[in-house]
Amino acid sequence: MSLAVPAGCAGLRNSRQALSVDDLLAGWNGADDLWVFAYGSLIWHPGFTWRERRLATVRGYHRSLCLWSHDHRGSPENPGLVFGLDRGGCCRGVAFQIAACDVPAVFEALWRREMVTGAYSPRWLTCHTEAAPVRGLVFLLNRACREYATGLCDDRLLASVRNAVGHSGPCLDYVVETARALRAHGIDDWRLGDLVRKLGHAF
Repeated sequence: MSLAVPAGCAGLRNSRQALSVDDLLAGWNGADDLWVFAYGSLIWHPGFTWRERRLATVRGYHRSLCLWSHDHRGSPENPGLVFGLDRGGCCRGVAFQIAACDVPAVFEALWRREMVTGAYSPRWLTCHTEAAPVRGLVFLLNRACREYATGLCDDRLLASVRNAVGHSGPCLDYVVETARALRAHGIDDWRLGDLVRKLGHAF
């Protein structure tokens, strides 16, 4: 399948990112709707049109504040932290259904948003929903990336979240907004809740 390039994005056709989108959609028939699993800021700021939204669980991975951000939520001098899906446990999040007609544009936009640094590995995984399981695109943590933040003590993690600011805003806002979005959807992430309380914020 050849993925159509949205207007204004012709230069992406020869890039590694565009080829990755083509590879991911190689078996898609162009007629079926597709699903995307959100576990962080995509929940409260998806940035794309969706047809249906369901609470969903992905097994084998857990939400973790485990990626350094040197741009969106921090700077090279004072990096912030953003969420990734790391191995082990399970993760409750939101699955968005993307209409077939919107898939090319939405997936190109997702690639530009999520795949710039190589911090994520896109995979098709089963997302368990109350209605029925669906196959969804999930951006997993790439442990081999240079942004992987592992073994942080609580003081270092809390200081990074409190103090880092990037061109998308403060890291603190990102973490608190994610916690609020999860709670608004009835999702209980006790680790994140405990972190937000340590940061001195109500949600």
